Amino acid sequence: MADVTALETAAVWHALASAMTDGPQLSADEANFVLGRVVEALGEVLPIAVRAVEADGTVARYVAAGREIGAAVRDMKP
Repeated sequence: MADVTALETAAVWHALASAMTDGPQLSADEANFVLGRVVEALGEVLPIAVRAVEADGTVARYVAAGREIGAAVRDMKP
């Protein structure tokens, strides 16, 4: 039941984020709020997907690489 709830929540946040990004430009605060909820939803549904498809640790390596890339991009200066 928790998996179903996580998937439903992710579907709603995806729809909301899509609608919001297709509309007028969001303020930084609005964008940060939406991004935060989408990240939370992804954090809940990705383990569900991993359990369904992973047998060899491949996804974990992508997660680690993504975190490293995200940290590098966050520290970049414009």
